[in-house]
Amino acid sequence: MSEQLVFDLPIKTAFGREDFYVSSSNTSAVKIIENWATWPLSKLILTGPSGSGKSHLASIWTEMTNGTRIDAKYLMEIDLQSISQSPLCLEGFELIAGDQELEAHAFHLHNLVQENGAPLLITGSSIPNTWNLLLPDLLSRIQGTSVAKLESPDDILLNAVLIKQFNDRQIAIDPKVITYLLERMERSFASISYLVNELDKNALKIGKPISIKLARNILDSYFNDAIIN
Repeated sequence: MSEQLVFDLPIKTAFGREDFYVSSSNTSAVKIIENWATWPLSKLILTGPSGSGKSHLASIWTEMTNGTRIDAKYLMEIDLQSISQSPLCLEGFELIAGDQELEAHAFHLHNLVQENGAPLLITGSSIPNTWNLLLPDLLSRIQGTSVAKLESPDDILLNAVLIKQFNDRQIAIDPKVITYLLERMERSFASISYLVNELDKNALKIGKPISIKLARNILDSYFNDAIIN
């Protein structure tokens, strides 16, 4: 069968509380997020690898607090005085490291939020002491902030995240394919994102549902690429 045309359709990511799966690897961070009113100095840093659920938890927290969630890299485009009045989440904070203007804006915003008594949630993929911030005053504020960490996923969470990512793409997946992937894939959220994307793309190309045979081919390609690189 000839390959079909493939269109890039939007992925409808579900970010509701009911769509977030709690397991032993994230239960501690979830409890801390849910008890945001008890955060020391009313601020928290949430860390975890890409795809671990940081944005999902941030979305849940923003909804709980009726707050605002923005990417830290866009701070130059935002009215700091306005957004400092209510609960605020700054995502991808480590990405501003090395940009003196952005760091200065972040420092000013941090102080405004604290002065206004609003809670502040900061997210990043790595632990704060690896962010290489240039501004000493900002660095001291970050170092004085409590940290909640999303741990490496267990099998229960990997299974849930796999199913969720297929659901986000409106794909009905055979449970046998999920089992096959879990038994052979790299144990990471990044691997899940890659595999789901490749399976979706290749299934569309051949015009057939995702099967164990296709999963085997994608896994073989994934591991071969990893060896070469």
